[in-house]
Amino acid sequence: MTQLEPGDLAPDFTLDDQDGNPVSLHDLRGRKVIVYFYPAAMTPGCTTQACDFRDSMGSLQGAGYTVVGISRDEPAKLKKFAERDELAFPLLSDPDHAVHEAYGAWGEKMNYGKLTTGVLRSTVIVDEDGRVTQVLYNVKATGHVARLRTLLGVDA
Repeated sequence: MTQLEPGDLAPDFTLDDQDGNPVSLHDLRGRKVIVYFYPAAMTPGCTTQACDFRDSMGSLQGAGYTVVGISRDEPAKLKKFAERDELAFPLLSDPDHAVHEAYGAWGEKMNYGKLTTGVLRSTVIVDEDGRVTQVLYNVKATGHVARLRTLLGVDA
């Protein structure tokens, strides 16, 4: 598994969002982007994390950040997730986990004491020029957004 490092060029991608519209990283150039990978929509941990991003959206956007969530879920499930929890940022579908792999967010992990292969809950910060500035792998859902805001110097 290849993991990204600060200074790397963020791998470009084009994935469908919860409404079936394509979203490309290169279209977000000129903005700072928080790309976060999560295992599955509408599960407890992923809901907590997504709602934390939702609740921090004002301060993140105020600091110039765009948030994009990526999971293996199909757009229809992502749409239900976005509507149910009033998530006003793109949730992107990566069913073959190719983008997860390109970002180092796919690999072996311990899950309830068993070694499995799957999504590594991860967050990558991309600058206006498409370069990685921060990478956080194997993060916990609870408290992650608060930690991220502190790391980025973004007030609540």
